[in-house]
Amino acid sequence: MNSITRRMLLACALIGVFAIGVAVGQNKFGKPTSVVHVVTVKWKADSTAAQRQAAIDGVAGMAGKIKGIKNVYLKTLRVQSPSQDKPFDAAFAIEFESEAAAKAYADDPAHKEWEKGYQAIREESRSHQVTN
Repeated sequence: MNSITRRMLLACALIGVFAIGVAVGQNKFGKPTSVVHVVTVKWKADSTAAQRQAAIDGVAGMAGKIKGIKNVYLKTLRVQSPSQDKPFDAAFAIEFESEAAAKAYADDPAHKEWEKGYQAIREESRSHQVTN
């Protein structure tokens, strides 16, 4: 094998190793078809910490009773408020199996029951639903 052929083979091998490295190093992500319902909350000023925690814990209780809920996210890490004058206090999210499950949730008796306590201490909330 002459030196030009060896150099060409080495160059091809190096290009192959580089291409494999790029492919392996790429971030893998999915595009699930579940629906994520994200809620940000501003609690009423006279609500207590115990009432607030009960409302958040109630989301998990509700999840055990409503068909089509896959996951709940209850720990607030950061909340972006619409203004500094009315900061939002908390956030939670519910992941549904499908758009149909998300729609059925609104009228489910377990949701209606949870909502009574939640709305009594909620000054304002914003909710968003996203999917792929």
